[in-house]
Amino acid sequence: MIRNKPLKWDLEADVVSIGSGGGGLSAAITAHDHGASAMVLERSEQVGGVTAYSMGEVWIPGNHLAAAAGIDDSAENGIRYIKNLDMGFGSDRAILNQALHAPVALKYFEEKIGLKMCVVRHLPDYYYPYIDGSTAEGRCLEVLPFPAQTLGEWQEKTRVSPHVPYSLTHEDIFDNGGMANMSNWDFTVMGERLANDERCAGPGLAAYFVKGVLDRGIPMHTGVTVEELVADGDRIIGLRATRDGRDLFVKANRGVVIAVSSFERNGNYNKTVGLQLDPASMVMPTIKGAHLRLAGEAGAQIARVPDVSMLGFHVPGEEQEEGVPLWRGALPFMGLPHTIVVNRRGKRFANEAFYRSVYFGLEEIDGMTQSYRNFPCWAITDRQAREKYPFGSIMPGEQVPEGVGTSADTLEELAKKIGVDAAGLAATVAAFNGYCATGEDPEFRRGTYPWGAMMCGDPSQKPNANLGPLTQGPYYAFELHRMAGGGITSTGILIDENCRALGWNDKPIEGLYVAGNSAARLDNGALMQSGITNARGMTHGYLAGRHAAGKPSELLQREIDLLGA
Repeated sequence: MIRNKPLKWDLEADVVSIGSGGGGLSAAITAHDHGASAMVLERSEQVGGVTAYSMGEVWIPGNHLAAAAGIDDSAENGIRYIKNLDMGFGSDRAILNQALHAPVALKYFEEKIGLKMCVVRHLPDYYYPYIDGSTAEGRCLEVLPFPAQTLGEWQEKTRVSPHVPYSLTHEDIFDNGGMANMSNWDFTVMGERLANDERCAGPGLAAYFVKGVLDRGIPMHTGVTVEELVADGDRIIGLRATRDGRDLFVKANRGVVIAVSSFERNGNYNKTVGLQLDPASMVMPTIKGAHLRLAGEAGAQIARVPDVSMLGFHVPGEEQEEGVPLWRGALPFMGLPHTIVVNRRGKRFANEAFYRSVYFGLEEIDGMTQSYRNFPCWAITDRQAREKYPFGSIMPGEQVPEGVGTSADTLEELAKKIGVDAAGLAATVAAFNGYCATGEDPEFRRGTYPWGAMMCGDPSQKPNANLGPLTQGPYYAFELHRMAGGGITSTGILIDENCRALGWNDKPIEGLYVAGNSAARLDNGALMQSGITNARGMTHGYLAGRHAAGKPSELLQREIDLLGA
C-alpha cells in the first residue's frame, strides 16, 4: 500500500462518494442517516450518472410492493432464477447478499427519502416462463413521476436522458401500444409532464436520490476529477482530485465509495479488459473506467463475467454533451414485425426480439477464418415497417436520413449495395415470411418470450407480435454497430458483503468501498435482466454507507448461519 498523505486537506467528510449515480448517492444518504458526515464528488457538471440514462427499472424479487399487489414471489425464487442462468460465473454468497438486502434497501429509501415506486404490471422476467424461478410480473419496479422543480437550483444540474421518454411511465407506454406504436401515445400527458418537469424512468429515479442528498445538506461538488486515492499504510484515508486545474485533497475519515459506473468510454479498456472491439457507447463521455485506475493502485482485485453487449446506430447530427455522437440502441426496433437482422451471408443468427440471443450470436467465432461469423450485420426492413414503426429517432413515414440506411426497390439490389450475399438474403426472407404466415419461428423461437413480445412487439400483429413478413419494397438496410452495455460491463472490482474492495490476498482494503457498475457482477454472473443494475447500485450504496458509518448489516451472516452454510 502506498503512503501519499498530503500536508493539508482542502475538504473533509467521514464518507466520500465518487460518482453521483444511484450507488454514490445512496451510499452518502445511508452514511449520513447512520451518523456519519458525507460528501459526493462528480466529474461532470451534472449529477445523476448512468442511473439517469436508464429506463429506471429496479428488479427486486420478493419485494413488498409486489406482495401488496397480491403477487406471490420470494427472494428464494429470485435466487433460483439467477443461479439457473449465471452459467457458473456467479458467487453464491454475492447472489444471496443481493437477494436479501435489495428488498431491505428498497424499504429503507421509501421511508427515508420518500422514494415512490410501483410494480410495472404484466412485465415478465426475460426468461419467463422457461426458467425455474422466473415470474410473470412483480419484480420490475419503476418510480412515480418526480416533480423536478423541488430540486431548486439543482433542477438543471440533474441529468435527463436522451435515450428514454422520461415523461412517461411504463404503464403509459404499454397501455398505448408499446414502443411499436408511438403515434398512439398520450402526448397530452407527455406535454403536461414536460411542461411541469415531472420526470419518470431513469431521470426520475436519479432525481429522488438527488433530492434525498439535498434534503440532508450533503455537499455535492461537480467538475471534480479524482486522480488518485490517498493511503496511509494499509488504509485509504482520502483522495486527490483536480478542479479547475488545481489539486484538491479530500479527507475521508471512514471511507471512500467508488461508484463511477463502468469503462465503456475507454477504448483500450474495452479491448483489453472487456474483450470488446471498438464498441459504441450510449453513456456520457466521462465513463472511462476510473474505478479500475483508482482501485488498481490500492491493490484491488478484479473479476470478469461475460460482457453485456447490444447493437445500435448513429443518426448524423445527433450529439450529446461535448459534441460526442449520440448512439442509439437498436433494441426494441430490430425485433418489430417486418424486420430481421442478417450477417454477410444474408442469414439470420438470433432471435431479434431477445437481445441476449443477439449478443451471444454476435460472439460466435469461425475458427477456420479467425473472424466473427455474424458481424458485421444489418437490420433489414420493408416499406410496411417504415410506414408503421419508428427506428430509433426516425419516426414512421419519415425519410431515412442520409448516412443512416440504404434503400433499394428489390432485395437483390439492396444486398448488392451493402455487400451481403443476395441469394442468402432472398432465401432468408422467403423462409422468414413463411414463419410469419404460421406465426412460429422454428429457427430462433422469435415471439415466444413474453418479455420480447411486450418490449419489441406490436400487440396488434397477429398471431405473433414479433413476426411480420418483408414483402413490400422499397427495402431498407441499417448497418448496426456493436454497442457496449449502457454502463454494464464485464469486469469490475471484487467486493465483499459490505461492498469493501477486496485485495489480491482476498482481504478487504480498509476504507475503500465500491458500488454499482464499478463492482464485479458476481451477484448475477452471466445473467442480464433489466433493472438488476439499478437494484445493485441502490443496494451496494445502502450496504457501503452502513458499514462505513460503523453500523454494518448483519442480515447476510444471520441468514447463512440459519441455512447452515
